[in-house]
Amino acid sequence: MDWLSRLRRMLRRGRLPAEYEREAEFHIAERADDLMAQGLSHREAVLEARRRFGKSSLNGNRSHSSNLASWLESLFSDLRYAARSLRRSPVFTIVAILSLGLGIGANTAIFSLYNALVLRTLPVQDPDELVQVMIGEDRSSFTNPQWEELRERQDVLSGPFAFSGTRFDLADGGEVRNAQGYWVSGDFFGTLGVLPVLGRVLASGDDYRGCPPVAVVSYGFWQREFGGAGDAIGKALTLNGHPFEVVGVVEPSFSGVEVGTSTDIYSPLCAQPIAHSGDDWLDRRSTWFLNVVGRIMPGNTEEQAASHLAALAPGIFEATVPQNWGAENQRRYREYTFTLRTAANGISSLRGGYREALQVLMVLVGVVLLIACGNVANLLLARSTKRQREVSIRRAIGSGRGRLVRLLVVESMLLSFMSALAGLLFANWASEALVGILSSQSTVWLDLRMDARVLGFTSAVAALTGILFGLAPAWRITGAAPNAAIRVAGREIGEGHGRFAVGKLLVVGQLALTMSLIAGAGLLIGTLTSMLTHDTGFNRNGVLIASVDKRNAEFSQEESSLANQQMLEGIRILPGVQAASASMITPISNTEWNNYVEVDGYTPPDRSDALVWFNTTSEGFFATLETPILAGRDFDTRDVSGSPLVAVINETMARTFFGDPRPVGRRFKRAPSSGGGETYEVIGVVTDTKYRTIDEETRPIAYVSLEQRGSGSSSIDLQVRAAAEPAALIQPTVSLIEAVHPRISVRFTTLDDQVSASLARPRALAVLSGFFGVIALLLAVIGLYGTVAHRVASRRNEIGVRLALGAARAQVLGMVLGEVSRMTSLGIALGVACAIAGTRLLRSFLFGVEATDPTALVLSAAILSCVALAAGALPAWHAARLDPMETLREE
Repeated sequence: MDWLSRLRRMLRRGRLPAEYEREAEFHIAERADDLMAQGLSHREAVLEARRRFGKSSLNGNRSHSSNLASWLESLFSDLRYAARSLRRSPVFTIVAILSLGLGIGANTAIFSLYNALVLRTLPVQDPDELVQVMIGEDRSSFTNPQWEELRERQDVLSGPFAFSGTRFDLADGGEVRNAQGYWVSGDFFGTLGVLPVLGRVLASGDDYRGCPPVAVVSYGFWQREFGGAGDAIGKALTLNGHPFEVVGVVEPSFSGVEVGTSTDIYSPLCAQPIAHSGDDWLDRRSTWFLNVVGRIMPGNTEEQAASHLAALAPGIFEATVPQNWGAENQRRYREYTFTLRTAANGISSLRGGYREALQVLMVLVGVVLLIACGNVANLLLARSTKRQREVSIRRAIGSGRGRLVRLLVVESMLLSFMSALAGLLFANWASEALVGILSSQSTVWLDLRMDARVLGFTSAVAALTGILFGLAPAWRITGAAPNAAIRVAGREIGEGHGRFAVGKLLVVGQLALTMSLIAGAGLLIGTLTSMLTHDTGFNRNGVLIASVDKRNAEFSQEESSLANQQMLEGIRILPGVQAASASMITPISNTEWNNYVEVDGYTPPDRSDALVWFNTTSEGFFATLETPILAGRDFDTRDVSGSPLVAVINETMARTFFGDPRPVGRRFKRAPSSGGGETYEVIGVVTDTKYRTIDEETRPIAYVSLEQRGSGSSSIDLQVRAAAEPAALIQPTVSLIEAVHPRISVRFTTLDDQVSASLARPRALAVLSGFFGVIALLLAVIGLYGTVAHRVASRRNEIGVRLALGAARAQVLGMVLGEVSRMTSLGIALGVACAIAGTRLLRSFLFGVEATDPTALVLSAAILSCVALAAGALPAWHAARLDPMETLREE
């Protein structure tokens, strides 16, 4: 094609002058030889040849410039023609832009989220130089003793720093008002290159044992809490009931290094014991809460730095062995080592949970885009009927086929980029809505601003889309012979079967993709339904959860236990309370405590088979959650401090460890290697319940008495079963807790909300796959309707003749609907095959349904069949109602 050769010459413009010079020298040498044959000397012949030939390099450059200018002028001419052509067909243009804009926008929205969560680098100085220190391949958390040993011994990381995400309570007692915070070591801001807009940032001089409580706040927090006032520096900020002096405000672009959260407050790591009322984590060898990041020193590679840290590991872990661990656990601890991984994209727990889900969604929206492309391709094929005369005349007067294809592809590319602009508006709304869905468990913050990567992705999708739906119709419409411009009585001749065959193939492909998408959506919706209706072993409705924090009250162990009793007894007599209890862990709270146990007569096949999950609960816990007790009893007044240790276990633990569904009176022991060694007597068996997540395998669970273990912990959950609406009990509960001590903090949720929040990922997948399934169904139906309606319109004369010769209107109706049925059946058959092949993408996300669930396939096929037949019924009805005399007069 001439435009391809011009493009190739434009890209090779640096070589062209040399090529022109070599060609010119060849012609000059040929002319000089001719002149020498006529009797001129060699010198005279060369000079004369050059005089006659002219300045070759100038001519070559002029030729190249003229060629490039001509090509650009031709391209702009095609763009102007395409714009006029689209303007003359407003209905076609609007429908095409809406179809493609939806597909491109959906792709951009999901990619924008993926970019923000996975691909985007931190807005800090030289983010590609950042590395995170890991323990082994998958443990990212450190204890403070490990961090301090590593900081002092290593010499391959520049400015290493440690940080830990936390929540600060801005209220001094009563209902909690949370703010996201960081504990940071001294080099945090310096290593990242983050600057203040007001005051100063924290430095190494702020990080020492016994440091004063100071804080740096984010720009957004400064605007919200201080109104952007310049005198915020030096003011006191109450964190967990303790005053912290504000010393600086960081620049607006920085929101921390943990992707998915926006950090409001940064405080020195050494101030942790102050905010936690003397609960000092700094010397604890079993409190894993820090992440460690740094930059590799110049002159070292990542491999060299990792090798150096691995060599330091034995000494560091030997110096920080947890003394309360058993001998076997201490041996494994000493075998730990250090590894490195890039931290250019920040740290994120959200990323691990949603990376695969977003990849699945990218596939789904890619399918939607393909369906939209098929729709527009069908529209172009239908539109080509009206343009056939124009194209044939252009070919008859000398236009090449390649030139005409370029003209039509430029039009489709223009249409695609216009759709991309509309898609960007949809993507902006859709990505924000998706973040809202993800925020059901906790607030998710992602930087969704358009960057070069998102714009490049959208542009690439638009270009590929324009070629995808535009090239085939353009090639087909330009394939007609030039004499096709000759018309009978000024009207078009019949188009033939070929073009409709292409249109029907496109519709079949759309229906197949739609079928697979609806089936996948059905599986994901079935998964969410299964999780929502799954028997968790407790009744989550009507239960208020009050998470109590007593650190600011600065109770002793005895005072803390007494406060628990006062709160629990007071809540139980509140009007509208049916039952109340206390525990260290509430089900489905993403919190866990497990230990290895030993049972006489039981030898676990593998060490992991001796692992049991624990909870500490008060009397009435099972009654409050309505978990049935199958044998024995609940905790009561006999189970107090100093009495023999007792436990209630679930069915799975009873069967697995005792081989008896009712092992009341039997004993088990927490393994000394788990830091335990206590022996418990089984006093009861309860039904199996979910512990951490709904989709987990049922775990062996042991419940131990809160009163026996000592309820002096600073944090505890109170469960309150309400007779009516749980929210009505919030204010009475706050008043009661304030009466016990005004500096006790409390945060409220409901058990139903807590369980629902744990379903954020399956809910997002179900909602979005269902939404995209509906969009795909709508697009496919529009494509089917358009193809059938155009087919009926083109066969109008034929149908009129059939009716005039005696064909029944029911036969005409059956003829059209039969064609629709054949396309739909073929599409469903191909769609079932695609759906079965594609279920491998969904297996890890399914719960309670099989990947090849026949119910989902049958329902999807039924939905698609009904909608497709409804779409074809209208043109079939119009065909059956044609007046044969009118169509014959037209003929």
